[in-house]
Amino acid sequence: MDDLITREYQTVSGIAGPLLFVERLKQASLGELVEIMLPDEETRRGQVIELSEQHAVIQVLEETTGLGVTGTRVRLTESAAMMDLSPDLLGRRFSGAGVPLDGLPPIIPDARMDIIGQPMNPITRDKPSHFIQTGISTIDALNTLVRGQKLPVFSGAGLPAKEVAAQIVRHARVRETSGERGTGNGHEGGAFAIVFAAMGITFREASFFLGEFERGGAMAHTVLFLNLADDPTIERLLTPRYALTAAEYLAFTLGRHVLVILTDMAAYCEALRQIATAREEIPGRRGYPGYMYSDLASIYERAGRIKGKAGSITQLPIVTMPDDDLTHPIPDLTGYITEGQIVLSRELHRKGIFPPIDVLPSLSRLMNLGIGPGKTREDHRAVADQLYAFYAHGRDVRRLAAIVGEDGLSESDKRFLKLAQDFEQQFVNQGSRSRNIEETLDLGWTFLRYLPPERLTRVKPELIERYYGEG
Repeated sequence: MDDLITREYQTVSGIAGPLLFVERLKQASLGELVEIMLPDEETRRGQVIELSEQHAVIQVLEETTGLGVTGTRVRLTESAAMMDLSPDLLGRRFSGAGVPLDGLPPIIPDARMDIIGQPMNPITRDKPSHFIQTGISTIDALNTLVRGQKLPVFSGAGLPAKEVAAQIVRHARVRETSGERGTGNGHEGGAFAIVFAAMGITFREASFFLGEFERGGAMAHTVLFLNLADDPTIERLLTPRYALTAAEYLAFTLGRHVLVILTDMAAYCEALRQIATAREEIPGRRGYPGYMYSDLASIYERAGRIKGKAGSITQLPIVTMPDDDLTHPIPDLTGYITEGQIVLSRELHRKGIFPPIDVLPSLSRLMNLGIGPGKTREDHRAVADQLYAFYAHGRDVRRLAAIVGEDGLSESDKRFLKLAQDFEQQFVNQGSRSRNIEETLDLGWTFLRYLPPERLTRVKPELIERYYGEG
């Protein structure tokens, strides 16, 4: 029998959502791409996601309209899902399945890589280090982002997570360790790149991101992957994998420092739950599949640095928490895998503060590996710790004042109360402008001066002597 015929099957036994059930698909391999041919010869793409001796499950990667059990054929291709890669990726815009959306021709590949990626060998994985300047003071000073780190942003419905993401894309810079006191423009020399992947967004949100990136001049060093809300659900599961494949090429082949922004991982997890329901899998917590932890890990763990390689991949996933619940499975599992979190505050948002980052529940576990350089290495940690302590005490005093009134506070408590208010209005509330790390720390010292020097218990005496009297 002809080989082409032996690799075509007309044994479709059922369809459930984006899943096709095929019997006796004996020559297939797990992860293999297939062509799904309709009776009118229209062809769609699919991927084998489950195999047994009796049947196979194929994930349809496009629309399922028109698919039927009768007359539908499946053709094996003997290839996995691959992505064409070249330096021309930068400045391009793709769908969640890697199809160009900008009207330009497909990428002429210098390399082709499997979108599932290869696990990093723990022996070759290098420790995250060095500073990525986002331009946002509450991140740079108090929750520093480090090259090779994965640091999620936890948001709530209606909070300006997309505006925060766009601002980071516009202003993110790689800072060198030479101690320079400038803007630290890491885009020079092709050292920096951004991969932005949006999942389940509306057309209006896609237009917002495109307009922001073009207005801020970030498109030249950015690769966009856009999966819209009306795109196939299954494409949502492919989007971060295509984005991270592009990031791995830019980082470990071209030697760039790549910042990957994934928004919104909640939409990704909802798609995962829909597919699991269609496969009639036993649900776990709140209906999400029991393997969601390992699935998220397969995405987040693609961040990092490799010994002997010049580039790095840093991830900034954005997670919308249902009902603002930090214990919900999506943020809960994300927090287990990643190295900290940036939390957006509804209370600060109501006050008109932007970006509304709540520094108290936020955390960067790798901050000490990236703080610096120059003067900032000396006082960054001290300023961060003292600011955190003063602001936390000021928040406690604010709660006390709501009970006893401001007239019942001591003079010292009134200073802490004013510090907390001014810190939110002047330090946190920076609007859309960017601050470099030196400007941020100088501003931090203005709040440390609200209290007498002897109250600065987390700052070395030599730093107090050097900076307390400045300004």
